[in-house]
Amino acid sequence: MADQPSTSAAAASPTSAGGSPSAHVVPQQVELVAAPDSEGPGDDDDDALADSDSALGDDAASSTNSITASIMEYRTIQGRTYHSEKHNSKYFTPNDEQQLQSQDITHHYLTLLLGDKIFLAPIPDNVEKVLDIGTGSGIWAIDFADQYPNAEVIGTDLSPTQPLWVPPNVKFELDDCTQPWTWQDGTFDFVHIRYLFGAIADWNELFRQAYRVTKPGGWVQSCEADAEMLSDDNTIAPDSSIELFWNMLYRSAGKKLGVTFQPIQDDVQVKAFEAAGFEDIQSYTYKFPIGGWPQDKTLQEVGQYVQLTMLNDVEGYTLFLWNTVMGENAPGYQEFLAYMRKDLKNKRIHSYMKCRYVFGRKPGTASA
Repeated sequence: MADQPSTSAAAASPTSAGGSPSAHVVPQQVELVAAPDSEGPGDDDDDALADSDSALGDDAASSTNSITASIMEYRTIQGRTYHSEKHNSKYFTPNDEQQLQSQDITHHYLTLLLGDKIFLAPIPDNVEKVLDIGTGSGIWAIDFADQYPNAEVIGTDLSPTQPLWVPPNVKFELDDCTQPWTWQDGTFDFVHIRYLFGAIADWNELFRQAYRVTKPGGWVQSCEADAEMLSDDNTIAPDSSIELFWNMLYRSAGKKLGVTFQPIQDDVQVKAFEAAGFEDIQSYTYKFPIGGWPQDKTLQEVGQYVQLTMLNDVEGYTLFLWNTVMGENAPGYQEFLAYMRKDLKNKRIHSYMKCRYVFGRKPGTASA
């Protein structure tokens, strides 16, 4: 499996797991280099993007399923709500409005990172049935349904937090992807899975299920990110809040919870695709900056949105993990949050994270 570099300014023809060239061209990002002015004083980034497109986040929650009282009995941790204990999974981010806004911003920066694409798999224009696992706010499913009005799109999640007003070809269902999937074999032309790091104990089983419900000739795509923040120029100091708070929490929490927050480092996606039996597997790894420090204008905009989603809810990304690693109500959390927000705004810190897109095809020929 050839993993595609993220340093070329031009699109390249990827190599499949079998070594044959692919005609499908996937955009690659330019080299991630700091702009000269990002070497100066650590002033806060501009607030120009503060009114980003999270309009869908404030709609009323809905679901096509019958909503039982147990599903709506959310867990509450220090004023933040998390999905119902009805589910076996204990996902680490809240399901409230503040976190949903960050999910919408995340969707936007990933779309920018891919050159205004919302997926990379070479699906046909006449795709009919699509499944979005871990749909969150539902924004990916809604955008896909708008682009493919003839496709039926189903989004699933642990909580009914999706908007009420959606395109007519979208519906949302409550489902736990870590439990046996209820759809029949060969149901979907395309299965989309994004940002399940920290939620999956058995990645092989996840993609076995995805393989089973995909039609012969259909595609499955996975996008995951490593939670650890990195820098190529050593601008993340060992005594920074990024290292002592953020990176420490994600490294330690994975061991305690029995899940990985470093799916790229652990190479779980490609291995699971191969184990499930997919063919024509392609893998692309991207760096996305945190803050507007890059020289490249597109990456600069991506970084501003990444910074925005984190500043919007750095508490939501860390509260459950702090209680897991340090103990409930352990002292020092609010102080670390304040230092973390300051580091996120510091242009002298050239931090970034990695995300990886992997897609593969189920053997066979799609029916006409």
